[in-house]
Amino acid sequence: MRNAPRKTRIVPAGMIVLAVLLSGCETTQRWLQGRQTAEPTEPIILGAPDANSYLTELYSLAEGDPAMQAEIYADAESEATLTPGTQTQLRYALILAAVGHGGSDPVKAQSLLRELLAQPELMTSAEVSLATIFLKDVEARIVLDNETRRLRAEYQRAASTEGAAVARRIAQIENENRQLRDSLAEAEAKLEAITSIERSIREQSGENQTQ
Repeated sequence: MRNAPRKTRIVPAGMIVLAVLLSGCETTQRWLQGRQTAEPTEPIILGAPDANSYLTELYSLAEGDPAMQAEIYADAESEATLTPGTQTQLRYALILAAVGHGGSDPVKAQSLLRELLAQPELMTSAEVSLATIFLKDVEARIVLDNETRRLRAEYQRAASTEGAAVARRIAQIENENRQLRDSLAEAEAKLEAITSIERSIREQSGENQTQ
């Protein structure tokens, strides 16, 4: 089976089944199809939910209205807090990692998923697969979010610098215009004084000629 091409886009929670099927993991495909049985080398985790319970809740989270999303999130958070354990922490981490709802927190999800994957022996192979897929997803989203913030900050700095340069140029032009107005007023005053003197001279010359 060929591996699916890597993509940098964010995988919505509603598409997690497709992501798992394309992950290239034969074991993962078998438990999604309901045919997975515990292998001799794989420990059986008593009380661990099957993959369907996680996927069904993620689907409900993706398709639900804000009220349902808030209820699912609150229930998962409460369970993880009051009865902390691998499965309750995984459930909470997957919901934190899912996009499209108010409680989504990729950074917190990343931390929880890394802690869980540090002890894979406490999870079933299906849970390890889910945790791994969602961890890769949130890591990619965090990188993308950081890059977006960096580019936005650079744009704002550039815009601020450009705005400051424009403001300085406007102030310079206004100062130049003010100087030109002052020079023009001074020149007009001098011209008026010269015109007045010439007029006075002409008037005196005319009076002398009539005498």
